[in-house]
Amino acid sequence: MTTFELKKLLISRIKEIDDTSFLNEIKSLLESKSSEKILVLTSEQKNEINQSKREIKEGHFIEQSEIDKSVKRWATEK
Repeated sequence: MTTFELKKLLISRIKEIDDTSFLNEIKSLLESKSSEKILVLTSEQKNEINQSKREIKEGHFIEQSEIDKSVKRWATEK
């Protein structure tokens, strides 16, 4: 079945559905797959992101591999 045929079949089947709840679920599913999803951030979230970027530039971070080693050492000490 080609993409065109599949789309046509789905449209046809959706037209037959009268269940609003089910249609809303389909809508949610389609929206979650949208390639142009826009994330709206609050000013506080934007500030936190900018602060994190500054901290990374200044070297204030720990590599994941170092954290893993530390956790492994801690776990074997017990």
